[in-house]
Order: sequence, then C-alpha cells, then structure tokens
Amino acid sequence: MKKVFATIITIGDELLIGQVIDTNSAWIAQELNKIGVPVKHRVAVGDVYEDIWNTLDEESKQADIILITGGLGPTADDITKPLLCEYFGGKMIMHQPTLDYITDLFENILKRPMIDRNRKQAEVPDVCTVLKNERGTAPGMLFEKNGKIFVALPGVPHEMKWIMSNHVLNIITQKFNTGFIEHRTLLTAGVGESFLAEMIKDFETTIPSHIKLAYLPNYGMVRLRLTGFSNDKKTLIHEIDTLFYTLKNLVKEFLVIDEDIPMEVVIGKLLNERKQTIATAESCTGGYIAHLLTSIPGSSSYYEGSVISYSYAVKENVLKVQNKTLNTAGAVSEETVKEMVMNVMQIMNTDYAIAVSGIMGPGGETAEKPIGTAWVAVASKNNIITQKFHFRFDRARNIQLTATNALNLMRQLIVDNR
Repeated sequence: MKKVFATIITIGDELLIGQVIDTNSAWIAQELNKIGVPVKHRVAVGDVYEDIWNTLDEESKQADIILITGGLGPTADDITKPLLCEYFGGKMIMHQPTLDYITDLFENILKRPMIDRNRKQAEVPDVCTVLKNERGTAPGMLFEKNGKIFVALPGVPHEMKWIMSNHVLNIITQKFNTGFIEHRTLLTAGVGESFLAEMIKDFETTIPSHIKLAYLPNYGMVRLRLTGFSNDKKTLIHEIDTLFYTLKNLVKEFLVIDEDIPMEVVIGKLLNERKQTIATAESCTGGYIAHLLTSIPGSSSYYEGSVISYSYAVKENVLKVQNKTLNTAGAVSEETVKEMVMNVMQIMNTDYAIAVSGIMGPGGETAEKPIGTAWVAVASKNNIITQKFHFRFDRARNIQLTATNALNLMRQLIVDNR
C-alpha cells in the first residue's frame, strides 16, 4: 500500500517576520499523526500571489493532502480564496448556507450590523466543497485534483481546529487508506546526546527500516523516540514495544520516565501518587518554576505556592534568610538556597520545596560567579540536596535550564524518598 503524505502550508507575512508564531502547523501535524498520515513538508509563505501559487504546484507533486491555513479573511491582504478560485479554474459564487449563518451570527448573536466585508466571507469558488465553520465567519474549502485533496482553513487557531476536528480528519480517513503510526518516547537526564548515541549504537543496527529512532535534546534532557509505520497495527505494536523495552534497559541509568511528558508533569504525578505537596522559593527564575508547575491542570492538589524573593529584602524579611548569610556568602550561594528551601517549606507547610538563586545575565556577574551560575536546593522534611550549575547561554535559556534542572533534582529526591 502506498504511504499517504501531507504538506502543511501556512500563509501570512506575519509568520515570516516573526510577529506571529505558527502554532497551527504543530497542532495539525499532531492530529494527522494520530490517523497515520506523516507530514512531508511544512512551508510558510508570505502574502505574495506568485509564491503561494508556486508552493501549491511544488507541494502537490510530493504530497497527497495539502492543508493550507491563513488568508481567508475579509481584508485586502487575504488573497488565498481568490487565488484558489483561479488555481482550480472556478468562479466566485455566494454560498447561501454560509451567508445565512453569518447573517444570523451578526443579527441575533453579536447584535451588530453586517457590512459588505462580512457578506463577502460567504463567497466561495464554485469548484470547492464548503466546510462549515461554527467558530467564525470564514468557511473552510475542500478541492480535489488528480486524486489529491487541498483544504483551505482559516488561520485563526480555534477556527482551524474546529474545522479540522469536525470535517477534515474524517474526510481524510474516508478517502485514504492511511496505515498506522506508533510512537514510544522516553526521557533521559544527566547525559548528553553524543554519549547516549555511543551507548546504544549496537541497538540502532537492530532497528528495522520501517521504525526510526530520533534524538530530541532540550534544556539538559534528551528524549529518545521510536516511530514506526505499518499497515499491520498489531505486528507494529509488538515490534515497537519489544524494541522500546530493550532501549529502556540500555539507558536505565539516566531514565526519567518512559512517557512523552515534560518534567513538571512527572513531578505532579509523583506527588499525586503520594498525596504530598510542594512549594517553591525563586530568585533568579522569577516565578518560572511556579509557572511550569501550575500550568498542569489539577496542580492545586499538590502545589501550595511560591515566594519570588528577587531582592535581599524579600529573602530576609519573608523567607527569613539570615542577614549574616546574605552579607557573607551572598544571595547566589549554597548557604542562601539552603535557608530559602527549608524556610519556604516551613512557611507553606509542605512535604517538599525547591529553591533557586543565580545570575542569569547579561549583567551582574563577578569573577567568582559568572553569568549562568545557579545554585539549586531541594528538600524534604528529612533531607536536603544542593547543586551548583554553570550554564553558558542567554538569559532566557539560563532561566529555563535552571528550572528544568531544579525539577529534575526534585524528582530524584522524591523517588529516593520512597
């Protein structure tokens, strides 16, 4: 059976200049993966007629499904709809069901007058199948040519997602025999990508051609992902599970978890299992660790709160770090984070706590404490662990690395406290 491929084309100058981050492609790719459709290319194109036209030509040579987002709005820079009309040799017509829907939306729900620009949203090429958009005014459009499908979707994420979920994914599964894609992912910490590759080089030679191994390094962690494609789902699952079992044993010394979840979710699962709680005291990360922990739904069951002690005064007056400690060892020191972590745990009355203090840059360094220096302390009621880190990147990445490593140190403490 021929493998079916997709291409995702995102349209808009705002994407090319970095004014808007393309989250649509990532979401679409994830949804296509679930139904067994690998994405061959992701292409961003500006609001230039010739560029969009040429991209459609090029990508339709390589993919069976071409998904396009953006450029369907009512303003002059929204050129996708008229371009597609010309590309597929159609003419613009008024789609009455869409017009009725838009009219009802403005008159009865929004209670606003509908102008001609809004009415034009109901105009579509007569060669397309209209895909109703119940989250906005621009409908989706489906075109077919030479056995391939082209789908134009609004660029507004919640509108695009609704049309994909309620129309497009079903159309794809009905039209194409897509096969099956399976993933298995594990997370490692405390080891570099190159060292991991050396560890499992013999294992890699045993992987069949329809299963691939990917290394995904990020902020001091490395994910290893096995991805398999087959028409026989049962056999594929058996193959990939067998390989994954072997892989986990090979890297068990550095294994964090055998799921594709971030460290903050790992912490949450561990704490929920034990019905225990945690608090944080943050200086250099400015609340970023608290943000990560509380971004998880249900985190209120285990996360009590944080003290963002950016200044000496807050460290001393709120966290009760001794004045002598701050003046002798300094804010960025093992002595200070030890007092921070023990005191915030007592203040918040939690089972565990994390404290961090460091110099994230670009200023504030000294000869003894260069940019990227970070002290981390994690504690339970009967144990405390500290570690000094030296990062070498810009401010944002140093903050992220400090937070990720602090969470991993916390994970190790919780696991060891079993």
